[in-house]
Amino acid sequence: MTADLSRLLNALGLMAVDTVLVLAFADQLWFRDLPCPICILQRAGFIAAGFGIALNLIFGPRPSHYGLAILGAAVGGIVSADQVLHYVVPGSGAYGNAIFGLHLYTWALIMFVAILVGCGVMLLFDRQYEPSGPIPLREVTLPLLAVALLALLAVGNVLSTLAICGVGLCPETPGGYLIFHENLGLAQLKSP
Repeated sequence: MTADLSRLLNALGLMAVDTVLVLAFADQLWFRDLPCPICILQRAGFIAAGFGIALNLIFGPRPSHYGLAILGAAVGGIVSADQVLHYVVPGSGAYGNAIFGLHLYTWALIMFVAILVGCGVMLLFDRQYEPSGPIPLREVTLPLLAVALLALLAVGNVLSTLAICGVGLCPETPGGYLIFHENLGLAQLKSP
């Protein structure tokens, strides 16, 4: 695998992570399905995995960058699997909307497994680590777009989490944005 092909595959992988985060935001904003604390941890796992892939695009592929993506996907996958197991029992209910018959936490688990497998396969190709010549401008557009979108989504998730949880602990079942109530959740910190 050449460095050019590695850059393209990393950019496509990062766009897939970006797409998951965009869909989560769309579900939150459009369908008013606020993320639970476990869902927020899953988003953090996607951001960590995406950050590892973004490092490959910015500084060139390195095993340590894939390692960061693998760690982010592993933690996110564990959190997703825990949520799937919590709701897999018949009659236990579910959290959030279903898309094509599966809930978002199930789709998250599938995506985390895909990231783990993808990064594992990418680590098998040593030629991608060899230095390459200058990169044509047309080959940097997709990687730059993917990295910029990840940065925007990371900031958006931090702001969204602050709006939902304030400065205290996140409610188990969020009922709205605390930022619009109780002065950023500061009332949670005061004793009665």
